[in-house]
Amino acid sequence: MVLSLLRTLHKVDKPFSHEALLYSDAQQFVAGTLGFIREGLDAGEPVLVVLSAEKIGMLKARLGPQAHRVQFSDMAEVGANPGRIIPVWRQFADKHLAAGRAFRGICEPICADRPADELVECQRHERLLNLAFVDAANFRLLCPYDTSSLGADVVREAFRSHPALIEDMNLHPNSDCLDLRDVAAPFEVPLPQPAEVLAEERVEATSLAALRRVVARHARALGLREPRIDDLVVAVNEITSNTVRHGGGSGTLRIWASEEAIICEVADAGRITDPLAGSIEPCERNEGGRGLWMATQLCDLIQLRSVATGSVVRLHMRCS
Repeated sequence: MVLSLLRTLHKVDKPFSHEALLYSDAQQFVAGTLGFIREGLDAGEPVLVVLSAEKIGMLKARLGPQAHRVQFSDMAEVGANPGRIIPVWRQFADKHLAAGRAFRGICEPICADRPADELVECQRHERLLNLAFVDAANFRLLCPYDTSSLGADVVREAFRSHPALIEDMNLHPNSDCLDLRDVAAPFEVPLPQPAEVLAEERVEATSLAALRRVVARHARALGLREPRIDDLVVAVNEITSNTVRHGGGSGTLRIWASEEAIICEVADAGRITDPLAGSIEPCERNEGGRGLWMATQLCDLIQLRSVATGSVVRLHMRCS
């Protein structure tokens, strides 16, 4: 009892530790992640692992009977839309922060087969983790990066989003990580422009019902099926309603198709000042941000950009 009290009194909270594990083969991956998991289990820490089903199977086999002590989630479900990754960690963190416990996780959202637009958003959310959990004491999050399959530019970006690196099984600080002020700045990287636009409509208070019909018609023509059509219509309606309420009262809706998806873009003169918009569920008392949150839950990908002339929200819904 006395020893337990002394440990509590002398407990030192450690700041959120966002770590990149650089590995080049399966052996290095297993060694780095398995050691991290076992260290946490030995310390009595809750552990959440979000990886591909293949890698989850690999770790479960090595953990044996201890595997039941680890919470596993498939990245294909959790992070298919990168905008849903932070909410998963937020829910996990809130539970254990409230209990005053140290906890840790493993998350690998970036892999070689991610489409380019998804990859950019994954990289953005890797940066935003540092902001989202800046006050999350005693939380260690390990992000593996496969240097044998990822491009050099992707690996370089990992250095910009992780304050700590694990190389050759050694953890050390990373001076190349972006400052939190840079992470919190408006995301202004231009989005690629479509080769052909199928529809361009004016967004105004009186046009919202007509815009819902336009979106449904094009979604159906491009092969999107129910209830996904309804999901896209609701998501676009949330964003266009935001334009009317917060984006200067008017804007522009454009619709086009990529090889895999229908894309709806809403541009207006408003500014999205919260870098975590759409990634943190608004509380019941605060309706602000609920439209972006809902769109993120409904769509396969959300891209936000805030520039000097206003903001752009791009919604992707895969047709297959």
